[in-house]
Amino acid sequence: MNMVSVPARSTRRAIKTEGGRFDLETNYAIEMLHITKRFPGIIANDDITLQLKKGEIHALVGENGAGKSTLMKMLFGMLAPTEGQIFVDGKEVHFSSSSDAIAAGLGMVHQHFMQVPSMTVAENLILGAEPGTALKVDRKEAVRITTELSDKYNLKVEAKEKVEDISLAMRQKLEILKALYRGAHILILDEPTAVLTPQETEELFEQLKLLIEHGHTIIFISHKLNEVKALCNRMTILRDGKTMGTYEISDLDEREISRLMVGRDVSLDIEKEEMEFGKTVFSVKDLVYVDQFGKTRLDHVSFSIKEGQILGIAGIDGNGQSELVEAIVGTLKQQQGTITMNGKDISNAPVLARQEAGISHVSEDRMKFGTAPKLSLEDNTISKVYYTDKLKTHGLLDSKKISEFTNRILKEFLVKYDNSKQSIAELSGGNVQKVVVGREFDYEPDLLIMNQPTRGIDVGAIEFIRKKIVDMRSRKKAILLVSADLSEILSLSDTILVMHEGRIVGHIADVKKTSENELGLYMLGVKEDSKEQIGGACCE
Repeated sequence: MNMVSVPARSTRRAIKTEGGRFDLETNYAIEMLHITKRFPGIIANDDITLQLKKGEIHALVGENGAGKSTLMKMLFGMLAPTEGQIFVDGKEVHFSSSSDAIAAGLGMVHQHFMQVPSMTVAENLILGAEPGTALKVDRKEAVRITTELSDKYNLKVEAKEKVEDISLAMRQKLEILKALYRGAHILILDEPTAVLTPQETEELFEQLKLLIEHGHTIIFISHKLNEVKALCNRMTILRDGKTMGTYEISDLDEREISRLMVGRDVSLDIEKEEMEFGKTVFSVKDLVYVDQFGKTRLDHVSFSIKEGQILGIAGIDGNGQSELVEAIVGTLKQQQGTITMNGKDISNAPVLARQEAGISHVSEDRMKFGTAPKLSLEDNTISKVYYTDKLKTHGLLDSKKISEFTNRILKEFLVKYDNSKQSIAELSGGNVQKVVVGREFDYEPDLLIMNQPTRGIDVGAIEFIRKKIVDMRSRKKAILLVSADLSEILSLSDTILVMHEGRIVGHIADVKKTSENELGLYMLGVKEDSKEQIGGACCE
């Protein structure tokens, strides 16, 4: 294993250029040297050095809370470092805003797309830098620019289509094109494959390699270590705000990377025993939901789940999975169909009644739906039981019982926290997710709905949560697992259903005989099982 050495400041040699200026001799597109960022009571980045060679795809990996986001915010002008220097193409820079970074040739593609769904692809691309006059935008020119960039970089998009009508893969391409349109030659990509199928990911990788051929340089941030290994040239690993080193990709395997990130061995291949399923706990029959725009989001969806069974739902985001979960938990009213829990029809029951019938739900968006970010850990942890007698004395909430209840869950689920009264927003994403999972598991549900349970969290938290899911299975709980992470679906599920455009198009009874590529074909609508295979095999 050869860790790349980090040169001290004194080794940088200035060379005189025409006009008497002095530029630093470098083959680096980016150098962040000895960067420290302090906030009140915390050091987010501690003497970090990141050096990005021109023309490489450089991975930045680390657990949630390791300091990746803070480091990138400083690079992109959103924060100023407390100490250290930043160089772009050999010249020291002091960005005071993202506009400064963009002007210097940097572009950042965020995990959550910055797009206006009701506008066209071309309109989104030129937004803020429109061709034409102040009074009239030249939309024909916008379409021409979009088409030209799309062809040049083989990032194919439909310039005249509204963003709300295009695929997530095309929206990802649009984000990259937006950065290129603004002159970026250094791209920061934050979890760019989080919502893509294997086929779409493979296509994106080819397009990123083409960008490198065009002279661009890329920072690739990802939790998917297999993708890091497949795509990147080198990687820098962060842990607890410090650099664990910069390595050639070929020098480390995934286990070694995980160990450097977390400080111990991590395995995401969770072992689970063969289970004999029990009685049917939950079923849906012919669920139909048409949204306000007349689009069918759920198209006669039917399935059932038994005791001790993990039923995985795979699909590209936006193909009905969210609406399915919302219909089950009661936050969305289906127009047709029946929902049954332990033999009881709960199709018209309110949310609380469904919870009391034995349903727990880990939401796909932990900060928007799964927690109240401004409230304390205690408030968030007791939110399912505060109205019961469990935490009361003489009919009133007992602060001692609340504190004991909260601390028990936080410790059992290995949450890193200072005290139970601190705001949940102060925790890292992985720790917030552990709080949500701990609260829902402690409720002892009969049906546990896990919607994107490990999205955007680090490998250590992923391993922990997956083991907890399998533990619930061993206790004969019925589990509905909705995930865009196909390795997670394949690792945990006993049975897999695949959704495409609101319908179930695939049923995988023997998970061991399928692959991510096959699931991807179902997800893209290329492959589809017969109604007999789907209906007869998965539903009662």
